[in-house]
Amino acid sequence: MKTFGLVVPAGKGSTFDAHVCAKLGESSDLAGIILPLLEAWRSVRMRAAELTRRLIGDARQSEACQLLMSIPGVGVVTATAFATAVEDPNNFRTSRSVGAWLGLTTRRYQSGQVDYNGHISRRGDHQVRNLLYEAACVILTRSSAESTLREWGLKLRERIGFKRAAVAVARKLSVVMHAMLKSGELFDKTAGVPA
Repeated sequence: MKTFGLVVPAGKGSTFDAHVCAKLGESSDLAGIILPLLEAWRSVRMRAAELTRRLIGDARQSEACQLLMSIPGVGVVTATAFATAVEDPNNFRTSRSVGAWLGLTTRRYQSGQVDYNGHISRRGDHQVRNLLYEAACVILTRSSAESTLREWGLKLRERIGFKRAAVAVARKLSVVMHAMLKSGELFDKTAGVPA
């Protein structure tokens, strides 16, 4: 619409819909093109809302998702994605191997006299890795719930910076989430986090 000189004011949802309809009242030729697009946009929004309701309902029925959502900063999508990716917690001998499986551990480069750790490997499910990183960012920035995991992450942030600390918290979060799935216990805010 902007190409044809109709600038739609900012807005979301029904506000955006109303702004588009108001602007189209000025141009009947353009309405024949834009109104079908607007209808498709409405149907996509309704379908997305329906799928979100189903996801929330399924997470409420899942014992694993309820366990994982007891962690501050972990919501329905993160808990569902992690529980789905891991499937059976007994597939991993140790909880520490889950972080490596998701690509949250550093790559190691060794050649002759050179030996250093590089960036994270980024192997495994990138969607789950991204969700864990977002959850770690929430723990470090917006969560008001005190836990040893958050305290550890904040101390790490002061030493090595925010992004590296968030990756470390995401890796630790994957370890904690796997251990919770294996034991069936809720998140313990006072449990010690090794450095």
